[in-house]
Amino acid sequence: MSLSRVTPSDGHPPAPSASLSAPCGAKVQDMNPTCRLAAVLVAAATGIGMDEILAPRRASAAAANARQLAMYLAHVGFGLTQADVARCFRRDRTTVAHACRRIEDMREGAFDAEVTRLEACAHWAAEA
Repeated sequence: MSLSRVTPSDGHPPAPSASLSAPCGAKVQDMNPTCRLAAVLVAAATGIGMDEILAPRRASAAAANARQLAMYLAHVGFGLTQADVARCFRRDRTTVAHACRRIEDMREGAFDAEVTRLEACAHWAAEA
């Protein structure tokens, strides 16, 4: 999985989806701020919209991968428990554990460097 995106002809990366709806009618603004920040960082890095990352179902493979990365970032980068991350993303704790194992297993080469940058952003944001 790569975090790189296709850049439009104007040279700017595509903006993440502007939709702020979360599953079950909740608003992203009502979400735990730490989980929301993890999801926003991943949305910006991948070009996958927040509505897809927070969708109640798996959706596309790209959205599922972005959701797993956001869960990983919330747990590893921000230090939330897997149970807290599961509540934020409306998933089971075992789903978060699977996501974290999957991202760890994929950490090689360019993907590892990009995840490391996201973790650095998370640590910087947590200290701000």
